[in-house]
Parts: sequence; C-alpha cells; structure tokens
Amino acid sequence: MAVIFTSTIKVDDTGKWFIELVDTTDEENQQSVICSDMDEYETKIEEMGTEYGGHIDEVRWLKDDNVPPFVLDEIRVLMAQRREKLEEEIGEPITPVTDKL
Repeated sequence: MAVIFTSTIKVDDTGKWFIELVDTTDEENQQSVICSDMDEYETKIEEMGTEYGGHIDEVRWLKDDNVPPFVLDEIRVLMAQRREKLEEEIGEPITPVTDKL
C-alpha cells in the first residue's frame, strides 16, 4: 500500500494562505488537517507520517484556482529554506544528486 498525502494550497477570505494536508492512503477514512504556516505543516506531516513508521511515498501538491503566483513563490522559498537547513543538519542532500556525464 502506497502512503500518499495531498497538500493543497488555499487562500482564505482575507488573502492569507494555508495548506490543507490530507492522508489519502485509506480512501474510506481520510484524515485532514489545516496548517496555517510552514511550522505547523512540518509538525502535522511528521505526526501523520508516524502512523506509517515515518515513511511517506509521495506528497501531491495542489492549489486552488484563486491562489495567486506570489503565494506559491512564498511557499517555495520557505520550503527551500527548510530543505537547506535539514541538509545542513544531516550533512547530505535529501534528494539524490545525479552524476554529470
């Protein structure tokens, strides 16, 4: 069974972004949480992943139609910062780097 989560970027009525995180692994019993920032998202995805021994096969990123491009850019920057921090902590890339031919 593949462990697949969806992360949908949404914007509320005030223009503030949030992420709806859904565990889609069990179609009949999907868990859903709302994350108001990247700290909360990181905490919630780790918590939800513990049910599967911390192993998540895939996170599918989606966005609502009303999400402006600058919000996506903001989230990309925040995620890149988190990735850099994590790689620095563990001392290696978290995604395999291919060799140049």
